[in-house]
Amino acid sequence: MTEIATTVAAVVPERVALDARTRRMLEEPVLPLLLSMAWPNVLIMLAQASTGLIETWWVAKLGTDALAGMALVFPAVMLMTMISAGAIGGGISSAVARALGGGRRQEADALVLNAIVINILLGLGFSAVFMTFGEPIYRALGGQGGELQAALVYSNTVFAGNVFIWLANGLASVIRGTGNMLFPALVTCVGVLFLIPISPLLIFGFGPIPALGVAGGGVALLSYYAAATLIMAWHILAGRNAVHFRWARLDWHLLKGILRVGAISAVTSIQTNATIAGATALVASVAAIGAVAGFGTGARLEYLLIPLVFGIGAPLVALVGTNIGAGQKERALRIALAGGALAFCVTEIIGLSAAIWPEAWLLLFSTDPSMIEAGSGYLRVVGPAYGFFGVSMALYFASQGAGRLFWPLTAGFMRLAIALGGGWLALHLTGSLTGVFVALAMGLVASGITVLVPVRSGAWFRR
Repeated sequence: MTEIATTVAAVVPERVALDARTRRMLEEPVLPLLLSMAWPNVLIMLAQASTGLIETWWVAKLGTDALAGMALVFPAVMLMTMISAGAIGGGISSAVARALGGGRRQEADALVLNAIVINILLGLGFSAVFMTFGEPIYRALGGQGGELQAALVYSNTVFAGNVFIWLANGLASVIRGTGNMLFPALVTCVGVLFLIPISPLLIFGFGPIPALGVAGGGVALLSYYAAATLIMAWHILAGRNAVHFRWARLDWHLLKGILRVGAISAVTSIQTNATIAGATALVASVAAIGAVAGFGTGARLEYLLIPLVFGIGAPLVALVGTNIGAGQKERALRIALAGGALAFCVTEIIGLSAAIWPEAWLLLFSTDPSMIEAGSGYLRVVGPAYGFFGVSMALYFASQGAGRLFWPLTAGFMRLAIALGGGWLALHLTGSLTGVFVALAMGLVASGITVLVPVRSGAWFRR
């Protein structure tokens, strides 16, 4: 009896010490809670997508070389952002959420410093790679002449201060891990308003401010991330966050917990980009430039689904992690499945709309007949499978929260094999792009089912 009483006495204070936001994640009805946490993240991701559009809009005024150079750098910046915000960021949010859910407040506080160190090192690593090997990388992507020079100017500017992008995303992930989705969303939205006048001011100059050209776009972007880093660091240091910064020795156990989830998640981000890049190469091997442009424009809609699903997925990381940390496995699974169903519905509606009215999307970019024909063919075949992409992505984020990423990783490899292997086979047997599109759709369906079935059957909780 004495042992039991001692155990209860040790556990009860931890549960009582949970802050209001953590208790809310452990107790409130699932769907209203998920929706209330998702909308700020949808807002933040749409705002972040807007930063790229704002820059592109102004840089386009500098001419074709500047625009093409920026396009060469975009995949590298996009991949880095996906890894820092979604992969490593998911590892950070997951670790913080599980520590808070388990009542381990000191561990949650210690994670802040460990997360900062990881993001600084990775940010410096990316900077070293692209500032040292940028030219051969962009040449391999087809850059030459004026566009290559513009790409190097923009790339060197962005990657010189790249550590601020990593720190801003890392600190935002710490805050989101506590269940606070609104504060990072507000910081990002204010930052977008800041970029609207700052980008053209630095690109074209005004009065005593010199025109920096394409480099000005990079300086504006870094200014935004530097300001976001300072604001979110202040939020944590001022004690306004559920977890606080404290000096402590780096803990390999904590570092490994973040990196284990983050590294596997980074592979998943690479899988998505590799699938689209490989499919583009397949289309380009048999089709004219108009068809390649049509496929690329159609596939861009899938890229826009990623930030949308991230808006649902970021709360799933915190909610699933917190409930698993608290030992509420059944509730964690209900939350994951609810998030998967929500993501399926949203992305399927978009996919079906694109399949029925493909021109509504494609005509935003071009009126070229060959481009419209190829893009319409892609959207009519692949669009109806977008729902499976949505559920796969949502359960990938939920799996980050659970710290169990085997099935999302497996699903990514399966999609890659079916989409590219099946697409190559279909192309060589029929010579038709329709076969490639069917393979891409089948890859999406297979990836969604591959994650959904095991997660629903409780695979997270089996060794």
